[in-house]
Amino acid sequence: MLPTNRSRPQQRPPRSWSFSEMDFSDPKRKPRYLSKIVMVALLTAMCVVMLTQPPCHRRTPSVFSIHENGVTHVLVTGGAGYIGSHAALRLLKDSFRVTIVDNLSRGNMGAIKVLQSLFPEPGRLQFIYADLGDPKAVNRIFAGNSFDAVMHFAAVAYVGESTLEPLRYYHNITSNTLVVLEAMAAHNVKTLIYSSTCATYGEPEKMPITEETPQFPINPYGKAKKMAEDIILDFTKSKKSDMAVMILRYFNVIGSDPEGKLGEAPRPELREHGRISGACFDAALGIIPGLKVKGTDYETPDGTCVRDYIDVTDLVDAHVKALNKAEKGKVGIYNVGTGKGHQL
Repeated sequence: MLPTNRSRPQQRPPRSWSFSEMDFSDPKRKPRYLSKIVMVALLTAMCVVMLTQPPCHRRTPSVFSIHENGVTHVLVTGGAGYIGSHAALRLLKDSFRVTIVDNLSRGNMGAIKVLQSLFPEPGRLQFIYADLGDPKAVNRIFAGNSFDAVMHFAAVAYVGESTLEPLRYYHNITSNTLVVLEAMAAHNVKTLIYSSTCATYGEPEKMPITEETPQFPINPYGKAKKMAEDIILDFTKSKKSDMAVMILRYFNVIGSDPEGKLGEAPRPELREHGRISGACFDAALGIIPGLKVKGTDYETPDGTCVRDYIDVTDLVDAHVKALNKAEKGKVGIYNVGTGKGHQL
């Protein structure tokens, strides 16, 4: 029989554990533990959101946003216009990847539809409706796409109209080119093919016009283009730039795609400012009563001027060749024409 008076070991008094005493007795550990809790909570929330999203929102990256070996992705500004659409067609035929950006103020959606029908394969062509005068929109376009080069055609381009609306021309040509150039610099796009004009030369004293002819433009169109050229050239001289730049200057463009896929379709309200080719077509179709060739004081038999015309397919061929020959850290400036004048 055990003695009834045997003493038991003294039990420790019950202790109530608080959450803070159990895990945070060391004040130095408290922030680390809290950060772990916050991190776990955030990760859990992210997993829940991802798992509850419908499949359509789990998008794979677009091929246009990825640099692909062996594929050159070219941004064609103004690609819905007369020259720009022909350039896009040529690039697509040569297996380039093309993104067209146009606000359709002068471009033609019909040209875009033709190009889309000719090249429906995924990853070949995309069209983005946007205004180059909106820096935020332009930056989003560059951020969402991996461009290797920019072929910059977008511009209002009527000499007569430029004298009536000079501010519009400086905004559309000079300012918009600055926006494009800033986006290229911000997103490390190193090749620019700039579609300029021989209107930057004005009325030179010596003929023929060469690349060394002094530039003294006499109208807002030519002045706006020269300003844009100056901005590009100044940037290429800076230490932050190692761009490959080609500037192409030309006068009168005529013709269309030999297969008849594309052509020139100026808006009716711009006929009075339009090219001589459009006036010829309108006269032949009876849209206007006859063809008027302006000019009476030139040193020619009838007083009208002698013009240098270039077929649009030859012009875009020059742009593509310039793209293929562009060299990092170098600038090329070329007049593009036949070198043979024509009088109407």
